[in-house]
Amino acid sequence: METVYLCIVVFLLCLAVFDLFVGVSNDAVNFLNSAVGAKVAKFRTVLVIASLGVAVGAVMSSGMMDVARHGIMSPNNLSFNEVMTIFLAVMVTDVIILDMFNTLGMPTSTTVSLVFELLGGTFVLATIKMIGDGSLGYGDLLNTDKALSVIIAIFVSVAIAFFFGIVVQWISRIIFTFNYKKHSRYTIAIFGGIAFTALAYFIFLQGLGKSPYIEASIREWITANTQMLLIYTFIGSTLIMEVLHLMRVNVFKFVVLMGTFALAMAFAGNDLVNFIGVPLAGLDSYNDFMANANGASADSFLMTSLMESAKTPPIYLIAAGVVMIIAMATSKKAHNVIKTSVDLSRQDEGDEMFGSSRAARSIVRATQDADSVIKRYIPQRLKQWIDSRFNKNEAELSEGAAFDIVRAAVNLVLASMLITIGTNYKLPLSTTYVTFMVAMGSSLADRAWSRESAVFRVTGVLSVIGGWFITAGAAFAACAIVCLLMFYGGIVIQVAFMILVVYLLIRSNRQYKKKEKESGKSNMFRLMMRTRDPEIVWDLLNKHVSKTQSFVARFTIEQFNKIIDGLENEKPSVLRHVQRELRNEKEELKKYRRQELLALRKVPSDIAIERNTWFHLGINSSEQYIYCLRRMLEPIKEHVDNSFNPIPEIFVNEFRPIREKINELMRQTENIISTGQYENYREVLANADACKDLLSTVRKRHINRIQQSDDSDFKVSLVYLNILQESQQLLSNMRHQLRAAKKFIVN
Repeated sequence: METVYLCIVVFLLCLAVFDLFVGVSNDAVNFLNSAVGAKVAKFRTVLVIASLGVAVGAVMSSGMMDVARHGIMSPNNLSFNEVMTIFLAVMVTDVIILDMFNTLGMPTSTTVSLVFELLGGTFVLATIKMIGDGSLGYGDLLNTDKALSVIIAIFVSVAIAFFFGIVVQWISRIIFTFNYKKHSRYTIAIFGGIAFTALAYFIFLQGLGKSPYIEASIREWITANTQMLLIYTFIGSTLIMEVLHLMRVNVFKFVVLMGTFALAMAFAGNDLVNFIGVPLAGLDSYNDFMANANGASADSFLMTSLMESAKTPPIYLIAAGVVMIIAMATSKKAHNVIKTSVDLSRQDEGDEMFGSSRAARSIVRATQDADSVIKRYIPQRLKQWIDSRFNKNEAELSEGAAFDIVRAAVNLVLASMLITIGTNYKLPLSTTYVTFMVAMGSSLADRAWSRESAVFRVTGVLSVIGGWFITAGAAFAACAIVCLLMFYGGIVIQVAFMILVVYLLIRSNRQYKKKEKESGKSNMFRLMMRTRDPEIVWDLLNKHVSKTQSFVARFTIEQFNKIIDGLENEKPSVLRHVQRELRNEKEELKKYRRQELLALRKVPSDIAIERNTWFHLGINSSEQYIYCLRRMLEPIKEHVDNSFNPIPEIFVNEFRPIREKINELMRQTENIISTGQYENYREVLANADACKDLLSTVRKRHINRIQQSDDSDFKVSLVYLNILQESQQLLSNMRHQLRAAKKFIVN
């Protein structure tokens, strides 16, 4: 039996590595989004600084490991078998839930998932034990007071972070405006001093000052002289910031990079328990059982040893830090989650990731009404002065930045301060909740949410917050069910879940890689919206339009062939698949049309006016492809679904050369648009006209054939007639698209 538990411990440690990758993919947004969104440095530089913070935080994080040991459960009343069952259920559930959110690109909380998984697993086993032993209560098996304080702190932090994000950013913008270089002559030193002092308090006093690797006498001296150190730090840093400013060093960039280091350190110090706390607690449990069981069974040996504070060997912490750094640097899922947070807080207009919702519309409308009432009582001069401080036309954004470095600095400093407060009270505060809500509050205060985008941004925030609550409920319920099945199913069910986790992780990675291949056009759109040079925007828009239209031409001929093959081979599954593909592509085209229209507003006005007609003709032609294929598909699908007479061989043979000609013309069109080589485009148009004439001839011949056919062939004859008519329309759309693409790009 000891071998079985050893295998479970080994699997837990393996899952810890997976969990580190998955968790860092989710939580890297916490400390990277401000520096990445403001483009304060190259992405590689930001990663190096964040990696240093993660390394330092990981080494000093051993004190938080107690949350997994006795923060939620009371292990002194739980047996070794029960504790190991809970730990295995927690890790299995955690990896699956976090990977699912990362794949969707939604930031969620590893802290919430850990806490509620431990709560769910412990709750279900506590209930089982109470049924068997009436002397036990939940208070004997669950650390209810600590669990409640953790849960309250996590969810209260959402409102606190959002409120202070609004207030601090509004004050900062009033002081510095968007033209911060002009208005930072006398205030930048004070701002930098406050920021440096807050971050220094976080890094040195709360971090290094409480490190177990520093002598006790030094730690005591730091604790006794904290107030004096803060005053000296503020005075000294303020003077240094003024000197740096006079030397033309961008103090805001310094603050952002230092804040990135501090928040990365906070993340590793506060959240490392979420990834390796449970596996290490399982390892300690196994070692205690092997050393002290003295013949006791796994069901009777109580885990009193877990009530002691964790003594995590430094080698485990260093190894975890290395894995986190590698995951942060290489995980494409981490970059995807960063995009979600940055897009919701960006300063510019653009294509919105989220749609509209009734709740968001109600919130926006109520806010607008309240704003109108408040403005009535504000003097006109004061209102004009405030508006002048929020003049976004003066915004100094780095090339491709989503927001400026003033907001980035506020986000990092404020988030670090709030997390410091939580850490002081030994609460595993959700860094995800704090940093995300600070970013949302500061973007709202910065007037980044205009009337055109507010409802979409609010929907996005509500979706993310809703995802957090779903995480809590799903983590509790899923872990409770998994734990129950493992407890009664024994080793068989436990092994089955281990296999399931491995399978789901492999499948998730494959699906995500496939999804990544389709995201190229979205990346190009982001670049268009962040670029300020109209000529560069025009060049990118050309590429975007060419890429969209060439893809639609290729997609159209693929679906056209599938429809004909589905009819000839009587395959309803193929036709159903085509129906789904057409529906999805219709929605994609709507999104791309909006994106390209937004970009068209940023190109030189003379070009926009001249090419506007051809732009709309081209995209209308792309949409007409979809409508044409749907009109062709509908009667064919109905015919095949009802198992009506198959299409006669004479029709198949008659249409085959026409089909080959249509394929050739569409391939030529796709190649011309994708390569931008329009020398032979008139020849393609002429060949398309010739093919249309051929279709007219065949269609007339077929109508005569219908007049003479019997009733048994009437339905399939109508289906074939529809194919001929829609094939003609397909070629007309092709001609329009090719002509429009040439006029739009080459003119």
